[in-house]
Amino acid sequence: MSKSTFKILFYLRKNQVNKDGKASIMIRLSVNGEVSQFSSKLDVEPEFWDVKLGKVAGNSQKSRQINNLLDDIRTSLKNHYHEIETHEAYVTAEKVRNAFLGYSTKQRTLLELFKSHNEDAKKLVGISKTEGTLAKYDRAYRRLGEFMKAKYKITDIALKEINHKFITDFETYLRTVSKCNENTTAKFMQTFRMIIIIAKNNGWIYADPFINYKIRLKRVDRGYLTDQEIQNIMDKEFGSNRLEQVRDVFIFSCFTGLSYIDVKQLTASNICTSFDGKRWIMTHRHKTNTPVNVPLLNIPLTILKKYEGKLHKGQLLPVLSNQKLNSYLKEIADLCGIHKNVTFHLSRHTFATTTTLSKGVPIETVSKMLGHTNIQTTQIYARITNEKISKDMQLLSSKLDDIEKVALKKQEL
Repeated sequence: MSKSTFKILFYLRKNQVNKDGKASIMIRLSVNGEVSQFSSKLDVEPEFWDVKLGKVAGNSQKSRQINNLLDDIRTSLKNHYHEIETHEAYVTAEKVRNAFLGYSTKQRTLLELFKSHNEDAKKLVGISKTEGTLAKYDRAYRRLGEFMKAKYKITDIALKEINHKFITDFETYLRTVSKCNENTTAKFMQTFRMIIIIAKNNGWIYADPFINYKIRLKRVDRGYLTDQEIQNIMDKEFGSNRLEQVRDVFIFSCFTGLSYIDVKQLTASNICTSFDGKRWIMTHRHKTNTPVNVPLLNIPLTILKKYEGKLHKGQLLPVLSNQKLNSYLKEIADLCGIHKNVTFHLSRHTFATTTTLSKGVPIETVSKMLGHTNIQTTQIYARITNEKISKDMQLLSSKLDDIEKVALKKQEL
């Protein structure tokens, strides 16, 4: 990937003369000291060869004809050299020779495969992929392209030439030049590795360059609202309908755990009476198509009734665009004296932590209601609050009363 030294030399094989008294004109390629030699398929009488100039001496028609062919060969070799230098990780004399002789086959390249993958993913948007997933793939594709131009001055790289150093160089680029944090970097690397796995599964590479590389996701303590902060938002009187509606949609999610897109797509057909005779939300997560069944508590039921029959196109709730919703939520947070980064997704975290886990709902139940396929994902969203620890320890203390009384009496004696 660094700049190479490239030299071309034409010389005569004088020790092998054919029956016509001619010797073959040979080509010697040198790239960074590595040499490859092969025949030009041209020949000339040894006495007419100029060793110093590396061409046929004289100005006869025959001399000019051979020298013109040698110039064409030189130009072709240079073109092959520059092509390999631009599109592959490194140049070798053997690569240039094979390209000139037509032996090389077109190698699969990283961005070529990545682009093809993204085009296929685009066709699946709305079926098994989301616009957000496609955007993630496109960002990773662009970052890799920018990285290769900046670091190696190449526009693509053969899959077979991707090694551990290329991977670690990309990680360094993301952290320094792109200024990505640890988790954003890890997600880019996960997407990159996905493309490498596709290449390996198709037999385009045999060794996995990620074999000794570990992608590290840092566990983040995600924010959530406390019971008091939820109450503050619910009790607040707003002077505009838009803030009141945004508040209602946000609180609805705090007590159901639905994501923005799932609330937006909620219809009357998703509200069902279940086996217990109570109203449930029965839907599928837009992101993963995982079934989600959530019993409706009184607060979200009241919010649904508030907007029943008042909205168009079968909407159950007045859901604005995600951007506007988040903008208005920051205004609501300011008005309620909440000094946290309140976004709509915070409602999902709040459901996991404050509404359910801290009230003693088992994590397996919470995981199911959130539509997680892996309980470890739920553990990232939720944490045990200090209030929950306090309640649990009070309960434990009450159970230990008798033992503690006996122990205290012994100490008094």
